[in-house]
Amino acid sequence: MNRREYLKLAGAMATTPLMSSGMQSTSAGEPAKIECSLSRLNLRHTWTTTMSSSEFRETVQLRYSRDGITGNGEGAPIVRYKEFPESARRAIESVSGKITAGDPLAYRKMLEEVRQALGPGQHAAMAAVDIAVFDWIGKKLGVPLYKFFGLDPADAPVTDFSIGIDTPEITRQKTREATDFPVLKVKVGLKTDEPTIEAVRSVTKKPIRVDANEGWTDKEEAIRKINWLESQGIEYVEQPMPAHMLEETRYVRSKVHLPIYADEACTDAHMIPQLANAYDGINVKLDKSGGILEAIRWIEMARALNLKVMLGCMVSSSCTITAAAHISPLVDHADLDGGLLVANDPWHGVRIEKGKVLLPTGPGLGLSPA
Repeated sequence: MNRREYLKLAGAMATTPLMSSGMQSTSAGEPAKIECSLSRLNLRHTWTTTMSSSEFRETVQLRYSRDGITGNGEGAPIVRYKEFPESARRAIESVSGKITAGDPLAYRKMLEEVRQALGPGQHAAMAAVDIAVFDWIGKKLGVPLYKFFGLDPADAPVTDFSIGIDTPEITRQKTREATDFPVLKVKVGLKTDEPTIEAVRSVTKKPIRVDANEGWTDKEEAIRKINWLESQGIEYVEQPMPAHMLEETRYVRSKVHLPIYADEACTDAHMIPQLANAYDGINVKLDKSGGILEAIRWIEMARALNLKVMLGCMVSSSCTITAAAHISPLVDHADLDGGLLVANDPWHGVRIEKGKVLLPTGPGLGLSPA
């Protein structure tokens, strides 16, 4: 689509009248609409971190339809951020009028109005709306999202594969199952950290990243463990201490050599400047930022502060994982294996081959039903 065609399309959309119900009418005379539901994702293995252990996760699935085109979105609320699937679904439905009345081609204004209407604490709900709108835009314009954002899919990084906390025997099994992945991410943060890493190292010598999920509450313990991890060939450590322990983390960083990345400590753009002298990088997730648009803002802010960026995920279907993958050419590291942990993924989207992120070429997200 050339510039003249795009401007013509945008102008036509901007002058479309509103229906009396508050829903946006389409060129075919049908109202824009949303459909929101919960999806239970069964996990291939019990997923255990320092925060929880689960056999399944529930996500919010959103369908945004207009002009005969449907955009799909997903949000993965988690209890760590006091967000829950059912409340996220209700929150989306409570602002359905804002969503259906907005102009998706004026997406900055539309999404900001939806964000304000949702209010604070509904990041996963906002992510579902944002992803669905961008999927719709890409389909409307006939381009994959990476092209819409001016990105080169060849720049998409390798993703690691995550191994949750388990017994040494099961940890070794999981490590063998991840043979095709050149980099692993191992959950730590408990008293079993050394046996866990030793179990992985008994199977492979490939690079490992670790995520403590705020598990080390004593700064001297954190220093000891990080220095030991360095001897095990670890690349970097994610969220070693609780999010609120910023001064302690700053002290730990001064005593270790491995880079430290903020995850739970980084849940809003305004936090990023405060983290710059305590962390080496941040973990950006669509479900924390509230979707693609805000995630890009986080990435650009981190770059301005000379911070490294990893692009992570919750346990989600290929809907959210693919959405994140489309902006992965912007980051240093990717942790986009959430869909690979799911046994009943309802979507086909991004492909992972020997760890390399391969973006779909279809318009929008490029999803197809599984």
